[in-house]
Amino acid sequence: MAAKDYYETLGVPKTATADEIKKAYRRLARKHHPDAGGSEDKFKEIGEAYEVLSDAEKRTQYDQFGAYYGGNVPSGGPGGAGWPGGAPGPGGYTYTTNVDLGDLGDLFGSMFGGGMPGAAGAKRQTSAQRGGDLTYELPISFEEALTGVSTKVEVQRSEVCPTCKGSGAAPGTSPVTCAVCHGSGHIAQGQGMFSFSRPCPRCGGTGTVIETPCAACRGKGRVVRTKPLTVQIPPGVTDGGKIRFKGKGEPGIGGGPSGDLYVITRIKPHPYFTREGADILLELPVTPAEAALGAQIEVPTVSGRVKLKIAPGTQDGKVFKLPGKGAPRLKGSGTGDMKVRVKLVVPTELSAEQKELLKRFASSRGEADYVRAHLG
Repeated sequence: MAAKDYYETLGVPKTATADEIKKAYRRLARKHHPDAGGSEDKFKEIGEAYEVLSDAEKRTQYDQFGAYYGGNVPSGGPGGAGWPGGAPGPGGYTYTTNVDLGDLGDLFGSMFGGGMPGAAGAKRQTSAQRGGDLTYELPISFEEALTGVSTKVEVQRSEVCPTCKGSGAAPGTSPVTCAVCHGSGHIAQGQGMFSFSRPCPRCGGTGTVIETPCAACRGKGRVVRTKPLTVQIPPGVTDGGKIRFKGKGEPGIGGGPSGDLYVITRIKPHPYFTREGADILLELPVTPAEAALGAQIEVPTVSGRVKLKIAPGTQDGKVFKLPGKGAPRLKGSGTGDMKVRVKLVVPTELSAEQKELLKRFASSRGEADYVRAHLG
């Protein structure tokens, strides 16, 4: 057969270091991997070259025998060394390629989000898993959002089944090794140099099968329970705000850490206050006489009533600011302000005397002509 120049295949000189060979292999493997649209034959050729040149002993043999390495082996070749290509050479030597998964695991993990379970030398993934996160919507009053509150919540989450202790098997029984994958959790597919795998359809990748499921959890090993938790809501939370409680979510599996609980605050409407971040907004009804002549009006705040001076000639929509009368700031120090927006209230029911007085007032000021003049 034709000689194979493995150095040429990887594009490196014969003096290349092990690190240079590895870098060249990874670059070419990414480029020619079938899942990335590359040629399967080229990918196998690259893997074969790397398998030989990455092993110091095999590289020495390749450098020594040159064109004979790979199947055209003269009789009396190195006993038991084996040759690439998958076919026995003269003398009965047979070689089976097993590329180091320490390199391929990293490569495929970065390229496709996973390794090569089930290939030669591969290890089963750890059974320890982090528990899932939970969310809980908590309704609180407007005042509680300002002052903070410690309250109990009822959270539904799955926990280890107390009957089977999480095994999923009925008491007195145990899960048995899967007969299809022999406990590996995967079955191999493909042939030739690379052997890929998929989760075992019989056990779902766990490596074990529950023949007699636990009646309490139906073989799942976990049951849903409602657990009361006390949560502390800090002052200044906003509507839709999310507060994280670490480790209060679903328990982990196989010794894994618990997930987190996210409490979403839902603030109940207030009769007359609204929020704008850390600021509190109040619409203050003002009569035409108060707006025109000025007045001193008591207004409610979250910390009690205060007096607000309305200047003469105040217009509808005018905003007065009361510093420090807002909500606590979650980030930073201090509090927001209270904004009082004037809402002019025009009377809808007037007596005959009141109507006559208003007409005389408007006539004395020429108000109708003044307004129309501004309309062009």
